[in-house]
Amino acid sequence: MAMIEKYANPNRFLRIARPLIPWIGGITLLCLGIGLYLALFVSPADYQQGESVRIIYVHVPAAWMAMFCYTSLVISAGVGLIWKHPVAEIAARETASIGAIFTFLALLTGSLWGKPMWGTWWVWDARLTSMLVLLFLYIGFMALNSAFDNAQRGAKASAILAMVGFINIPIIKFSVDWWNTLHQPASVIRMDGPSIHSSMLIPLLLMAVGYSFFYLWVLLIRMDSAITAGKIRTLRQRHAQA
Repeated sequence: MAMIEKYANPNRFLRIARPLIPWIGGITLLCLGIGLYLALFVSPADYQQGESVRIIYVHVPAAWMAMFCYTSLVISAGVGLIWKHPVAEIAARETASIGAIFTFLALLTGSLWGKPMWGTWWVWDARLTSMLVLLFLYIGFMALNSAFDNAQRGAKASAILAMVGFINIPIIKFSVDWWNTLHQPASVIRMDGPSIHSSMLIPLLLMAVGYSFFYLWVLLIRMDSAITAGKIRTLRQRHAQA
């Protein structure tokens, strides 16, 4: 509780976040640069999928991040709802747009991958449909958050929506196990260990780490901008009332 209250002050948060932004940006570019090089020029083509298998290095980490961002959004929105934590509310709001982009990227690259593999751009199987629902949840959160003149009411309503929608995350994760789908089962996060060769696993994990740091990098930048914009609005309101 004390830790949560400690970082509820936006100024204290910015004093910690701002020095980290360039370092996180550097790690992001390094991981993505090495990951892309290994993915495009070092990792082998698949014996069945050929060169099109390289889409997985963009698609799979994007899908992972879509679920991770939504989980982060729910936690941040929950903290904001329960403890009236202003920084957590900002984190939830800024995470929504980043998560929506990751989800759209996962759906887009999945379609590009599915066409040569399945012969169609889209099928209404459990994994794809639940990912589409996730995109709608992100859009719904953003729309509801800004639908009220009172910012607190918008934050409360969107937080409730996010927490109810969290049930979709385990559905996405386990859909390939629970139902018959065209989507392949998990090959990295498995009880018996990854089932893909290290020549593909290493660039895939590097891309995932790069995506994770990219999320954190963009999130801190957007939160910095949002807090600064809020301060400017407050000053203008005070001047207008003076």
